Amino acid sequence: MFVQFLMGAAASVCNIVIHALVMAWVIRAAQTMGARSTSWPSLHLIGVMIATVSILMVAHTSEVIVWALFYWSVDIAPNNVGLVYFAFVNYTTLGYGDITPVERWQLLGPITAMNGVLLFGWSTAVIFEVLRKAVIGGARSTIPA
Repeated sequence: MFVQFLMGAAASVCNIVIHALVMAWVIRAAQTMGARSTSWPSLHLIGVMIATVSILMVAHTSEVIVWALFYWSVDIAPNNVGLVYFAFVNYTTLGYGDITPVERWQLLGPITAMNGVLLFGWSTAVIFEVLRKAVIGGARSTIPA
C-alpha cells in the first residue's frame, strides 16, 4: 500500500508542477490582456476566456497523460487497455467501471481522481480570476483619466 501512495504522490506532484506553471502563465497573460484598451470589450473578453479555457484543457490533458505514463510504468491494467482512456476516466471521476486496475495497484484510481478534482477546482478558481482581471482591467482602461 505504501508503494501505491508513493507512486500516486509522485504523479500528483508532477501534475501540480505542470498546473502551477500553466496557472502562473495564464494569470500573467490575463493581467497583460486585461490592461489593454479595446474598442470591442465583449469580443476581447470572449477571446481571453476561450484562450484561457483552451489552455487549461491542454494542461489537464497533459496531466492525464502523466497518469497514463505512471499507469504504464506499473502495469496497472490488463493488456490491450487504453491507458490514456483509463487515466481520463479516473482523473475526471467519470468511473465507467469498464476497466479495473490489477489488485495490487487499485489505490491509484482514487488517488488519480483526488488529483483531478483538486486540479479542476484550481482551474475553476483561475478561470474566475482571469475573468475578474479581464473585466476589471478592461473597465479601468476605458475610464478616462
